[in-house]
Amino acid sequence: MGGAVSAGEDNDELIDNLKEAQYIRSELVEQAFRAVDRADYYLEEFKENAYKDLAWKHGNIHLSAPCIYSEVMEALDLQPGLSFLNLGSGTGYLSSMVGLILGPFGINHGVELHADVIEYAKQKLDFFIRTSDSFDKFEFCEPSFVSGNCLEISPECSQYDRVYCGAGVQKEHEDYMKNLLKVGGVLVMPLEEKLTKITRTGPSAWQTKKILAVS
Repeated sequence: MGGAVSAGEDNDELIDNLKEAQYIRSELVEQAFRAVDRADYYLEEFKENAYKDLAWKHGNIHLSAPCIYSEVMEALDLQPGLSFLNLGSGTGYLSSMVGLILGPFGINHGVELHADVIEYAKQKLDFFIRTSDSFDKFEFCEPSFVSGNCLEISPECSQYDRVYCGAGVQKEHEDYMKNLLKVGGVLVMPLEEKLTKITRTGPSAWQTKKILAVS
């Protein structure tokens, strides 16, 4: 999935294209996307593709297409002070954008299966903190990444206001994912080849909305 918008010359042009195509619709999401340069999350030799609306994979490192991340960010309906769980947190690109919205009183957790990807994400986060001028403009909720299988999170762990799962979720794992949410919380994940938004409206009540087709 991707290629929905034309390639940009730089990060701002990519964001302009996502806005024009209505993938980015809110000011908060636009600000977060502009503040985190997508190319910084690429390996040097692949950076020429960073501003194309395409997914990128190299070994265990994976970035979804920008149009997917923007739909995810809009669907999560992020606000300052919320708790966020990123399942399959990968490079940390999405977690960093989310952290700019959550602010100093938020919680920003990532769970990633591959140790090499966690190391990569930590390096990219360190680079972002050291080099980005976004810190003058935002109060950042720094993401923390832990190694683990997102299907083996202990039920004693706290529930979250917002949960995103980047990997396709099998139908039999849907209830497990939903129970990671607080009442009033929002879960966004690929389910049966559709990016799906699930809102927990009560202890055992849910609203489900299909956002777009994903592969």
